[in-house]
Amino acid sequence: MSTLPAPDAPSPAAGPSVVVRTVPIDADHPLLAYLPAGLPHDELLSWVRRGEGLVGWGAALTFEAAGEGRFREAEAWWGELTRRAVVRDDVHRAGSGLVCFGSFPFASDSAEQARLVVPSTIVGRRDGHTWLTTVSLEPQLSILEDPSVAGDPEPPVDVAFADGAVSPADYAHAVAEAVQRIAAGEVDKVVLARDLVATASAPIDPRWLLRRLAERYENTWVFSVAGLVGATPELLVRRDKGLITSRVLAGTIRRTGDDAKDLALAASLARSSKDLEEHEYAVRSVAEALAPHCSSMNVPEAPFVLHLPNVMHLATDVAAVSADDASSLTLAAALHPSAAVGGTPTARAVELIAELEHMDRGRYAGPVGWMDAHGDGAWGIALRSGALDPQDSSQITLYAGCGIVAGSDPESEVAESDAKLVPMRDALTSR
Repeated sequence: MSTLPAPDAPSPAAGPSVVVRTVPIDADHPLLAYLPAGLPHDELLSWVRRGEGLVGWGAALTFEAAGEGRFREAEAWWGELTRRAVVRDDVHRAGSGLVCFGSFPFASDSAEQARLVVPSTIVGRRDGHTWLTTVSLEPQLSILEDPSVAGDPEPPVDVAFADGAVSPADYAHAVAEAVQRIAAGEVDKVVLARDLVATASAPIDPRWLLRRLAERYENTWVFSVAGLVGATPELLVRRDKGLITSRVLAGTIRRTGDDAKDLALAASLARSSKDLEEHEYAVRSVAEALAPHCSSMNVPEAPFVLHLPNVMHLATDVAAVSADDASSLTLAAALHPSAAVGGTPTARAVELIAELEHMDRGRYAGPVGWMDAHGDGAWGIALRSGALDPQDSSQITLYAGCGIVAGSDPESEVAESDAKLVPMRDALTSR
């Protein structure tokens, strides 16, 4: 247990006090094990990959915004908060000190709100170092106690699946229409999504989903923000002391479970003109969006094949050096939507999504992640995910999408979307 003296309080003109303490702790349990039971699902936060990252709980401060200005308004709110915060940070790593978690709707006209959440408590881990952060709204003596490990969450009960707003047949029809529009020259690529509704007989504990996803998909970023839960393989952008990175995925093939066959499939994916074309569009859109903020950039000439338990993707890791003070959220806003989740040309592809998809994606395929007071942070694309119903936590809507190009086949795209729903389906039904 560590006791820290209270820092000097900010002046009354600075607004409400925001007092932040970060101390190193000796803890080696999995990060997700610290998430406590009994909290509302929208107060459980996560950004974890291969045992490192951040988890948080409680909601010391929250912010919501909607419309075209959602990123700008969120950035302004965070800037004002960091200016008036009183922070004592004994760790000084990316993710220590004052941190927010966030998620943003894909579309500016979505009924969903953008969310930023500052947890009351955060446990972070990086390079083997673990720390504890607490956030208080009043300047006072703070006693920091090492966090306790929570009990095992209960699995969802009696889960049943039903078509959402877009059935498989509806999706196949939308894909066929998109291929016709591509042939007519309206767009080069458009990403279409579908949904699936899962209902249990009791409230779904997001901690169960997070643990199952982390166990089975260690090469993904396992996230939870305001009831949006998932495991994304795609890093939209990370900013870490001037280094900017992005992992771009586009081009997918389903795994068979047979290692020899999967190796052959991986080779065919790497040679597929349809998938290479789709991937090129996505990489180009990321490089063009980052360029104004970078002094140099490395874009590999050819993608590699990323192997996940359910699918394989063509992947490219873009690395760049920052040329300005743009925060990780500013960079995420500049990148969204990339061709990987929107299409090419982006503006027309997004219009076509609204015309053909017939559903509100909500925060699916929008940026999700975290940011610290220095602007460093990591934002993924909210893929392989589900949104818990805010009024009925026994229900969760799952989403999956596919990039449609000239060579796309409707039945194959339905099968690909099924494969992309597997992580969340399995997390809900596994024991």
